[in-house]
Amino acid sequence: MSVALELAHSAWYEAPGTLARFLGDAIAAELRHLRPGGATPEQFPWPLELSMGEDGLGLDSIERLSVATTLSELTQLHKSGLDEVLLNQRCFGDWLDVVARGLKQYSAQLVFRTSGSTGRPKTCVHALADLQREAEYLAESLVGTRRIISAVPAHHIYGFLFTVLLPLHLDGIEVIDVRHVTPSALPRMMASGDLLVSHPAHLALVARFAGEIPRGVSALTSTAPCPPQLAQALTIGGAFDRVLEIYGSSETAGVGMREVPAPAFQLMPFWTRDEADASRLVRVEHDGHEKSVALQDRVEWVTDHSFVVCGRIDDAVQVAGTNVFPARVREVLLQHPDVADAAVRLMDPSEGARLKAFVVPAAGVGIERLCIELDRWAVSRLSAPERPKAFTFGERLPVSDSGKRCNWSL
Repeated sequence: MSVALELAHSAWYEAPGTLARFLGDAIAAELRHLRPGGATPEQFPWPLELSMGEDGLGLDSIERLSVATTLSELTQLHKSGLDEVLLNQRCFGDWLDVVARGLKQYSAQLVFRTSGSTGRPKTCVHALADLQREAEYLAESLVGTRRIISAVPAHHIYGFLFTVLLPLHLDGIEVIDVRHVTPSALPRMMASGDLLVSHPAHLALVARFAGEIPRGVSALTSTAPCPPQLAQALTIGGAFDRVLEIYGSSETAGVGMREVPAPAFQLMPFWTRDEADASRLVRVEHDGHEKSVALQDRVEWVTDHSFVVCGRIDDAVQVAGTNVFPARVREVLLQHPDVADAAVRLMDPSEGARLKAFVVPAAGVGIERLCIELDRWAVSRLSAPERPKAFTFGERLPVSDSGKRCNWSL
């Protein structure tokens, strides 16, 4: 067996620093869920001696239980019987040891959560063999990559595929976390052969502030559609050597790939179109079984093996790489006693990349005070991607000439 093949099929959690990055991201995400608007330590790597209690990460007993349960679910620790052992460990390094022991006994499946901000994230079980097969397929399109520059969390399915498994299929190349690096500083860290693993919200900042990217650097994007204007900014003039976009979800993993700015995605070889239902795909799994899976988006089929994405079925929008539901945000705003009505939608590209809200105040309520109160209301009840970044006030919601609700300018 070649060295490259041995690396590709070695235990992913044994790669130096990988498990610490994977679990650290998962813990930080759970803390953001438990502490809306609160401070969450995210600067990695965490020291092994970092206490998991109130004298370190600041976890109280309930938070420790929640975090331990999340990690147990993510890594299927109950399969090895070590899930109860995890909760009794004091330091981050001890938690790493327990999870590594558990994965050594059972690592055939992993669980990922959807990124939707509905308060009810969905768990998605994936066979490691299927994820390995996808990483191997991606590696064939990225031969010659020297390093991965990561701007995504490792515990999400796209981060796991692109910054945990993919490096193993590329001869065990180095992964550099740049989530705390400003876009303007990125070019100084890059060199020919690097692959920036990112998402549209981050790439928009790179396009705006990074300046000249070194020759021979490529980008890989996922989690949300790459808008045409952004695709143009990333490719025209040679900003990146090439830009690849992966279409998929937490439920499906990767489904298709395109090289920006080509409009159509090409199905990965283990997917086929469901002939009985155009809204579904069939995946041939690693064991030969076929599984029918519903698509999250409306698609237009160009050929039997290529398609164009036409928008979400469930009306979710992407904010900072997270699925956000404007209808849910509107419901939260309407719960405020001084709000008579509200509308929430994604900003226009010229306005920004966050949510905006149009609010009709209750009778006699001052706008300046309500604006301050709504900001506090949102911080305590909504995750960061869900919070509107601009409030507009008026006596009635904006409507078109035909009487339908319509967009408004900031």
